[in-house]
Amino acid sequence: MSAIEDLLKTVAALREPETGCPWDIEQDHQSLAECLVDECCELLQTIDRLDMDHMEEELGDVLLQVVMHAQMARERGDFDFESVCGVVDDKLIRRHPHVFGDSATGDTDAVLKQWDQIKATERKRGPKQTGKFKDLPRQLPALMFAKDVYKQIEKQAMPIDGVIDSRAIATRAESMDEARLGEELFQIAAACRAKGVDPESALRRYTQQVVDTLEQA
Repeated sequence: MSAIEDLLKTVAALREPETGCPWDIEQDHQSLAECLVDECCELLQTIDRLDMDHMEEELGDVLLQVVMHAQMARERGDFDFESVCGVVDDKLIRRHPHVFGDSATGDTDAVLKQWDQIKATERKRGPKQTGKFKDLPRQLPALMFAKDVYKQIEKQAMPIDGVIDSRAIATRAESMDEARLGEELFQIAAACRAKGVDPESALRRYTQQVVDTLEQA
């Protein structure tokens, strides 16, 4: 039996109503959501440090969360781990026609452009997007939320004059390196602390304000 088969069997045993672990049996998708966030953050820490001694373990912890959610879905008859793997495998093949098909691409930029075109085609077949912005997870950290919103603004070439100071953004991008930008972010976080403002909440509210304004434009 392979290691993944062993893991699937172990998790199924933990969830067995009569003989499993009481804590594992009590869990559902919602109760484990915070665990998934925590495990991803711990993995990101090992990646940031290039801590290979612990990255293997943290990858395993993230995989455990995937297996747990798949097991709970299997018990309800929704889907299982094998179908999860099948879905992502199909997506990878579908979105890489330059590898698995007869499409030719020249460089990374061309690959990313093709990826976006395929995603756009898939969205047309799925539920209709009602606004200009695609939905983003509510638990996404505010800085990632802001970055992804601006990425959507750039991709759709939305007019932002009067909403965002595009010249200030361009100036910072031109004049600051990573260390200087990090310093500025730290200073903003420190200023929020001094002012008694939660930087996460402030950035999330402002980003949502930008989204709402551009949606109405």
